[in-house]
Amino acid sequence: MNVINAKQKMADFFRRDLWEIDILSLGRYKSFAVRSLRLLNVAISEFAEGQLTLRAMSLVYTTLLAIVPVLAISFSVLKAFGMHNEVIEPFLLKFLAPLGNKGEEITFRIIDFVENMKVGVLGSLGLGMLIYTVVSAIQKIEKSFNTIWRIRRTRSLARRFSDYVSVILIGPVLIFSAIGLTASLMNASIVQKIVSIEPFGTLFYFAIEKSPYLIVCAAFTFLYIFIPNTKVKFRSALVGGILAGILWETAGWAFASFVVKSTRYAAIYSGFAILIMFMIWLYLSWLILLAGAQVSFYHQYPHFLTAKKDAFGLSNRLRERLAFLIMYLIGYNYYHDKQPWTYESIAGHLELPVDPVCDVLALLKRNALVIETGDDPPGYVPARDIETIKLKDILDTVRVAEKGPLSIERRGASIAGVDDVIKSLDNAYDKTLGERVLKDIVLSNQMT
Repeated sequence: MNVINAKQKMADFFRRDLWEIDILSLGRYKSFAVRSLRLLNVAISEFAEGQLTLRAMSLVYTTLLAIVPVLAISFSVLKAFGMHNEVIEPFLLKFLAPLGNKGEEITFRIIDFVENMKVGVLGSLGLGMLIYTVVSAIQKIEKSFNTIWRIRRTRSLARRFSDYVSVILIGPVLIFSAIGLTASLMNASIVQKIVSIEPFGTLFYFAIEKSPYLIVCAAFTFLYIFIPNTKVKFRSALVGGILAGILWETAGWAFASFVVKSTRYAAIYSGFAILIMFMIWLYLSWLILLAGAQVSFYHQYPHFLTAKKDAFGLSNRLRERLAFLIMYLIGYNYYHDKQPWTYESIAGHLELPVDPVCDVLALLKRNALVIETGDDPPGYVPARDIETIKLKDILDTVRVAEKGPLSIERRGASIAGVDDVIKSLDNAYDKTLGERVLKDIVLSNQMT
């Protein structure tokens, strides 16, 4: 009976009590502990819903299709430096190390596929299709990250090619340069003298021993900053990168132990055992990467750590407030001849995810209150002079999203008492806002 009561109390704590704690009244360490428990609670609940696992499984399929084209492009770049085997092969061996001897076999097979793919003889059409396959695969990865970050707007086609292909082409060169620089530093006489002095020598070799963790954490951090189509703060990306890096290294150690003890699977699946193990490891890697992205999102927007999933939706009251805030920001910069706001800068200033900001901006644009500039990403300016934009028009934009539903309202049932209430509300709004325009609130407030 006591065990049942203890389980019930724990369940009540994570379901209700944890979210009622006022973090502002707690000390630094206690507030950190409460935030960590909330993050753990939300992460487990979202993992249980299966969205992360579904995305991870879809990315496994994407990886199988794109791994050879991606490596082929990188391989062709590194081949010019004579470093194709010194970079790609160690990278694959490190990634597939948890598979043991099977990882080495898969690495050699992939390298063999890549070497047999002659990029130079593909022709213009073949090279174009190769690049399209790579860009399309990375686009699917970006879509998974954007879903976690509540972003609906994707990169333009031009930005996809420029961003993705530049990373694929320049990334190997940077890795090659880093390897060369590291080797030069290791052989430098001044470094050898510093290493001979304690405790610098011990610290140096300790850093070398832990460098795999640092490299993996840095790689994850870079992905969390680069892939989502929004501005990710370095600190938030770093938190997710460190957590994902530690999880990935730990999962690699655990998976390696699993592979050693899984000889029975080789007997059951025969030659397919290698492929199955490879796909399982890909799945775990993508799952860890997406989980780290989710941690980065919640770290950047901690006020979205809530007990209820639907708390991400905006209520009508918050939508109205957001519309006035966005119009004020756009009108203020326009009136004071400042740089136009983008959807990313608005979201960052208001500390909100991009998704709800883009939704309200779309409503304002549809109702001819704002227009986009030709920049990429576009900036936003008032569609007409702020002296002619009535506050009532802004309110009507979010209260009646489109003109179409009005006809549905007229066809709906009409009850005199209800109609009187709605009419009274409309009259109250008209009386309160009157003839006030956007310029009134722009001039009455100085933005910091």
